[in-house]
Amino acid sequence: MFTGIIEATGYLTELVNKQGDLAVRVKSANLAMQDVQLGDSIATNGVCLTVVEKFSDGFRADVSNETITLTRFADYQIGQKVNLEKALQPMSRLGGHLVSGHVDGIAEIVAVNQNARATEYWLKAPHTLLKYIPYKGSVAIDGISLTVNGLEGDRFKLTIVPHTAQETTIVDFKIGTKVNLEVDQIARYLERLITKSDDHAKHESTLTTSLLAQAGFMR
Repeated sequence: MFTGIIEATGYLTELVNKQGDLAVRVKSANLAMQDVQLGDSIATNGVCLTVVEKFSDGFRADVSNETITLTRFADYQIGQKVNLEKALQPMSRLGGHLVSGHVDGIAEIVAVNQNARATEYWLKAPHTLLKYIPYKGSVAIDGISLTVNGLEGDRFKLTIVPHTAQETTIVDFKIGTKVNLEVDQIARYLERLITKSDDHAKHESTLTTSLLAQAGFMR
């Protein structure tokens, strides 16, 4: 479990095809590795990766085909800059929101606007994920916990302050940049709990405002 508050950035220094999937090495000068053990989880651009080899300046991890299919790892090259966050500990501050590191899909930046010192990014999301992205709700973009500040059709808006941009990969975002998107877990679990259908094969939501009201979540 993570918070979406990025601890450091790093770079992919190895991408090795290994018996059908991928092995990667991540290098970072700023991520403290002293308390990291083999088997620990580190969110890498929002993807929960398990440390299989540890170094003073980074780690190695394996990336499954499921992860490659759902994330940007299929397109990453050596030198790719990534956001890094170690797993949440019981005494950690929850400065962002609960992030699982299980990416739901890919979003694309379609517009960038300046608003005083902040920068507004409009992102296009897959249609199947839009229902989980409410105004003032939380999303994780490449592992960064952010608040949705606008909705328009199949797009949502994020407002980024200078500090967040400078400390993460957002500083390099531009129109056309594609990012890993994780929606708020509460929205997904809420749908699963109150839906009456157990037919997972349909992959269609039965969650409606009237159903939410019946369940007591709306007035």
